[in-house]
Amino acid sequence: MTSITIAAITGAGVVTGLLFAFSNFVMQALAMLPKEQGMFAMQQINEKIINPIFLAFFLGTPILCAIVAVNAFIALGSPGNVFLLVGSISYLVGPFGITMLFNVPLNNRLAAAEIRDADGIWSDYQVRWQRWNHVRTCIGIVSIVLLAAGLAEGVAGRM
Repeated sequence: MTSITIAAITGAGVVTGLLFAFSNFVMQALAMLPKEQGMFAMQQINEKIINPIFLAFFLGTPILCAIVAVNAFIALGSPGNVFLLVGSISYLVGPFGITMLFNVPLNNRLAAAEIRDADGIWSDYQVRWQRWNHVRTCIGIVSIVLLAAGLAEGVAGRM
């Protein structure tokens, strides 16, 4: 179970790090471009991000977190398992759930938009997308901390 937890923490770190980059500077840089260019750049990012490496982390991490959560729930009284359970659920709700419920539909709407409509779409997209990105990034950071704490407590409890 330790190796699965380490893999979940690694995946959560990679995905949350990507989200953090968008919250910290990518979207700010795109917002400084003329609307048409910023919108076009984000459309390209959303297209290029769908690749095997990203998908392995983005889809694999929730699977790992689900396994960790189930095992932690089954042995809830064992050291670290409350942290593992809450950390796993946090990841599933935050970086994965919010992405699927809010950011992906916004991305799909942006993908279907014409560049000539940037004035009406781009500003609204940026505000709404960034709001949800900040939330999922913060929840992702919390999930990593909780997963790491659970792993550390579990390892210490076996010593």
